[in-house]
Amino acid sequence: MKRVFAWLTVCLLALVLAGCGTASPAETVPTEADKTDDNYRVFYEIFVGSFADSDGDGTGDLNGILRHLDYLNDGNLLSDTSLGVQGLWLTPIFASHSYHKYDVTDYYRIDSDFGTEDDLRALLDACHARNVKVILDLVINHTARNHEWFQSFCQSHADANPDDPYYDYYSWYTGETLPAGITCKKIPGTADEYYECNFSPDMPELNYDNPAVREEMLNVAKYYLELGVDGFRFDAVKYLYYGETGRSAAFWKWYTDQLRAVKPEVYLVGECWSGESEILAYYPAMNCFNFSAAQAEGVIASAAKDQDINRFTGYMCAFQDKISQANPGGMMVCFLSNHDMDRSAGYLMLANHFPQMAANLYMLCSGSPFLYYGEEIGMKGVRGSANTDANRRLAMLWGDDSSPRDPKGSTYPSSKQTNGTVESQLAQEGSLLRYYCRLISLRNRYPAIPRGTYTQVNFGSAKCGGFLVEYEGSTLCILHNISTDIPFTVDLADTDIPCRSILEVIGMGEASLEGTVLSLAPQTSLILGSAAP
Repeated sequence: MKRVFAWLTVCLLALVLAGCGTASPAETVPTEADKTDDNYRVFYEIFVGSFADSDGDGTGDLNGILRHLDYLNDGNLLSDTSLGVQGLWLTPIFASHSYHKYDVTDYYRIDSDFGTEDDLRALLDACHARNVKVILDLVINHTARNHEWFQSFCQSHADANPDDPYYDYYSWYTGETLPAGITCKKIPGTADEYYECNFSPDMPELNYDNPAVREEMLNVAKYYLELGVDGFRFDAVKYLYYGETGRSAAFWKWYTDQLRAVKPEVYLVGECWSGESEILAYYPAMNCFNFSAAQAEGVIASAAKDQDINRFTGYMCAFQDKISQANPGGMMVCFLSNHDMDRSAGYLMLANHFPQMAANLYMLCSGSPFLYYGEEIGMKGVRGSANTDANRRLAMLWGDDSSPRDPKGSTYPSSKQTNGTVESQLAQEGSLLRYYCRLISLRNRYPAIPRGTYTQVNFGSAKCGGFLVEYEGSTLCILHNISTDIPFTVDLADTDIPCRSILEVIGMGEASLEGTVLSLAPQTSLILGSAAP
């Protein structure tokens, strides 16, 4: 009965959200693009408690996501009437006493703030009917301090009982063996024993030298794969053996190999907030987020703000090559911001069209890009002097009563949210939201964009450049003019670009091809094809 009610809710919402898509899975005839069966997808990160509230308690929940599924993907990837994302990343949904849920008290129970396991099943069924994958945020390097495992661990140490099965469940040291660079706190009831807690005293680190811990956390992942989850985003992968990249990477290779034995097509992506060399160490096990490209000073935002296009294109090609060397099946995972970062609308001003240019750069590129909820409407939020990540995880601005309350501890004034709501932007043809819908639809039409091999196109200009993309015997050329005010003109006959037909143009202006002379307006991108129409 719950599933029937959920589907009725989706259909009713679709009728209300005019312009946001009305197709339900049962009514949609998939196109070829809809039938994508690999992991080259645009993913959408949802901070669950801040996304959509279905029951009026002020907290976002799983049914809230279900009710807004038409907004995310209406069943037709090529229609541009919804965002057209093909994957969802849900931040932790397991039982926890915090608002963010990154300190789990029970991995086998859905937090009551968000719903039930039946609600998760209903969401998975609805997403899979539209070929949308769902990955869960899995935090396995630490638990909550009030997890029953940790309580048993502390008691066994207070009792000096090494025979207790939880005695070595967490990383611990004596005062004489405390390692440098590791944060520890005294185990209650002991004279000189300390548990590892690199993030917080409330988040003790599990001991992965203990085979029982490895098996238990493997069972957690298998449980959700068998439930129908498509994969995981792994939190803080370098903290399994903090400061020992080789040991951590070896663990993750073992762990992910076990998951692929259960589900070969599983989607796995890791958070290694570090430099390029350390990120690449984890690629034999999983794809990793590209932190060098993200945030205000990353290569995406820098190029979008009228700096050097060749720095962006050169970096992307070089990093794709490095990924291929580390793992021939690996892919790029780009993003602008996430729940731990200041929102991109704070440094990509909408009035200057920087968000549109940034979106072009990372959506029209290799791999599987991730879009942070609210980025598509220019939501703002910065940590600032309040020093709280809650300001980066504010309630989604729907423009109706489905918006939850802002998370506990947030201080960001609502008066600074000046870019509008989902409701207002759906009604505005030139809005940022409509732009994202068009852009992702365009990406979905060309399988070569996420899957192809990229070669840099460098005209010797800092303002215009791009890529040749080869895939299954065909070639596309993707070009970007990042200048805010100067058109770019080039005679293709003087280049090595074999493409002579404009297939797509998206941005703030137009493009033209007179014979072999190409003109591209400022803050505009295009795709050229190999043959004339």
